[in-house]
Amino acid sequence: MKPRMNFYQAAPDTMKALMALEEQIQSTGLEKSLIELVKIRASQINGCAFCINMHTEDARKRGETEQRIYLLNAWRESPLYTDRERAALAWTESVTLIAETHVPDDVYEQVRAQFSDAETVNLTMLIGAINAWNRLAIAFRAVHPVKVKASVA
Repeated sequence: MKPRMNFYQAAPDTMKALMALEEQIQSTGLEKSLIELVKIRASQINGCAFCINMHTEDARKRGETEQRIYLLNAWRESPLYTDRERAALAWTESVTLIAETHVPDDVYEQVRAQFSDAETVNLTMLIGAINAWNRLAIAFRAVHPVKVKASVA
């Protein structure tokens, strides 16, 4: 796969604005581990290899376990996630797939049971931001780094 363009070079001021949103989200007080789980899950739904690669690496650096990363796309079937994480993941899926789900009341009630007003808005902006990043990476064919395994002699 060949990248279509470097969107940072093509529209630097717009990309600075998206980066500023990203910095704001990081400073909201949402748990860093939760932020990465949300980014990975939305990227899985959207099929964004670049972002899945980036955010699984970031999650590992922040201490996330391999098992929780591997099971993320089946979080409903695993006891590894907290009620707060489950609410955030349900919200992530519903907001990411908004054209299909229209964010039903039961998912809203689930997230509201775990998150304050401000946290709910910040979580929603996080989901919006990662969806924007996914769309940029997919539309312009951003290619994730490829690690070459050293041969054993």
